[in-house]
Amino acid sequence: MLGAQDLKGHKRLRVLNSSKASVLGDRVRVADNSLTRFIGLLGRKGLGPSEGLLIQPSNGVHTLGMLFKIDVVLLDKAGIILTLYHSLPPFRVTRLNWKSAAALELPGGTLKRTGTEAGDRLTIEPAIS
Repeated sequence: MLGAQDLKGHKRLRVLNSSKASVLGDRVRVADNSLTRFIGLLGRKGLGPSEGLLIQPSNGVHTLGMLFKIDVVLLDKAGIILTLYHSLPPFRVTRLNWKSAAALELPGGTLKRTGTEAGDRLTIEPAIS
């Protein structure tokens, strides 16, 4: 997994599940400051295929004010999946995980489609334009 400094300046990321050899998203935005973490996915009507949001740092997320379901992945610093939430509906809150370094928000159904499980390792890299 890339460190916070490595992500600076990259508007889009590619997220791979190295354990399953699958792509979770190749149009993933980064939310790494107070404003972008606060706004998150609010105001959006949904996420397209291969879109997502990497929130760093994050110990958990909420879907208050959102209009659609999302899959949520909580990751440690090494990119290991600690906790998964499948198709989290609007107006819900995840449990906090103090070992989590980042949260990845993806379109609902992505985790099931890719077979992603807790313990899998994700690799995050700059997306190829």
